[in-house]
Amino acid sequence: MNLYIDSSALIKVYVEEADSESVRNWIAKADVIAAGLIARAEISSGINRVYRMKIATESQYKTGLSDFRHDWEYFHRIPITEQVVSRADFLICQFVLRGYDAVHLACALVWQEALQTPVIFATFDSQLRKAAQDSGLSVLPK
Repeated sequence: MNLYIDSSALIKVYVEEADSESVRNWIAKADVIAAGLIARAEISSGINRVYRMKIATESQYKTGLSDFRHDWEYFHRIPITEQVVSRADFLICQFVLRGYDAVHLACALVWQEALQTPVIFATFDSQLRKAAQDSGLSVLPK
């Protein structure tokens, strides 16, 4: 399984939330895990935010950030190219998506086209989920 994971799903690996175990299971079953380069900043920001909001302890913050930075090296990272940004621009108009959500969807679609094999798109954003389905991607959660 080729799994593209957006930030709403990936953060659940490093910050314990509802569905964290499901995301870990999807990752364990994936042959390749991909994320857009922007996810690195989004996940670091999310881990930092839960610490600043006192939802996570300092130890949990440090562990989460360290684990994420370690794992990041094993992800297939989709670059934010002119092709991706142009596709995102089109997707924003087609589906009324937020900017970074459109970038994630564009990354997954460009990756699927390059692979010429199906990509499964993981997201917990309902609007992005529908846009991914309408764009022909299989999505998680089902």
